[in-house]
Amino acid sequence: MTQTYLLEWLDSMVTSTLNPRKNDVDQITLVQSKTIIEKATQETQLIQSQITIQVFSLNKEKQIKVLVGNYHSALIILLDNLIANLDAINLETDDLKEVADTLLSCLDELLTFIESRFANFLSLDSRMPATYLAISKKKIKLKLDKLKNSSISNAHDEKVVDIVFANLYSFANSKKNREVTFRQMMYRKQLIKELESLKILKKEENTSSTLEALLIYMNFNSRTFIGFYIQSITDKISTYETPIEKIENLLFYFKEFNQSQIKEDVILNPHHQNLKKVLGDWFEQEIIYLEKQQHLSLTPLQSLSKKPYKSTLVNRTEDKILCRLSTDQTALILRASNELKILISKSMNHVFKTIVPYLSTPHKNILSYDSMRSKSYVAEERDKELAIEALQHIIKKIQSY
Repeated sequence: MTQTYLLEWLDSMVTSTLNPRKNDVDQITLVQSKTIIEKATQETQLIQSQITIQVFSLNKEKQIKVLVGNYHSALIILLDNLIANLDAINLETDDLKEVADTLLSCLDELLTFIESRFANFLSLDSRMPATYLAISKKKIKLKLDKLKNSSISNAHDEKVVDIVFANLYSFANSKKNREVTFRQMMYRKQLIKELESLKILKKEENTSSTLEALLIYMNFNSRTFIGFYIQSITDKISTYETPIEKIENLLFYFKEFNQSQIKEDVILNPHHQNLKKVLGDWFEQEIIYLEKQQHLSLTPLQSLSKKPYKSTLVNRTEDKILCRLSTDQTALILRASNELKILISKSMNHVFKTIVPYLSTPHKNILSYDSMRSKSYVAEERDKELAIEALQHIIKKIQSY
């Protein structure tokens, strides 16, 4: 079945009417401008409904992907051409400016419609064209400015709000020519939409958990947020004195976390681990660690006295091995070695507790094994690169033997 090309009128406006190489744009009258503005609004609504009809008239997924992909690509090309036309036109009159703004708004609305309604049929991992990327970033920044000035910035835990806005502003203000995919852009748009829809709760209600729940739901796997979340749970647990109390409350927080909903197929950083996996692993390791503490606290002193006493804390510098890697980089290598069963122990905590006291760094003589273990879950990208580089040097050295 032959499909009608729904963008014919918009195409004509961009490639002919507002094209200074084919038409004297300055001769467009006020009446013509108003007609174009009214028609553009009508066409936008008509195109949305007709695209939906065309999609549902097809039975095969491949046909739908071709149809949706063609309209999406065509709209981006029209947007690029319109911006190029406007750059070459001297928009001196208010009516021409309104025409330009209306057409830009219509193309943006249609692109948003396709990306939100038919995302499953788009190649979301393909790179965004530079012009569309710049427009989308500008739109995100405007929404962030408006959102930050609203009451949401005062209604939730200040630290969590700062983490979210810093991440989104960093993306919107980035001038680097790095590749940004449609998936990455759509994630930010969805997150902002969720933030906009957050109801402002009363001060006495637990508003911070609402924002945290949203970030978990959106798989906001920012290392800053993961570090903050871990620290906030650690601070809560540290208020209890005995290991058994800590375990009971940690299990409660773990249960609460496991019951959190998470949106499928969305992630802030596609190249980083899933948020639920990272935090789930941390909870499990903390529970094991506290259970060991509880077991040791219940062990009779007589049984301990039968074993030769060996301190796990080494204070003398001459008894330590100087490691030129940072604590974060060393933590990553120890964690990976344990998970790959290169270092076999009863728990990962035992690996850190046994090895770390015998290590020092150029900047620190006494290292906390507990702190290093926690850092292995939230290492920065640069630390990962340096740890990999160190391991590659080791590989080359072994190959030279």
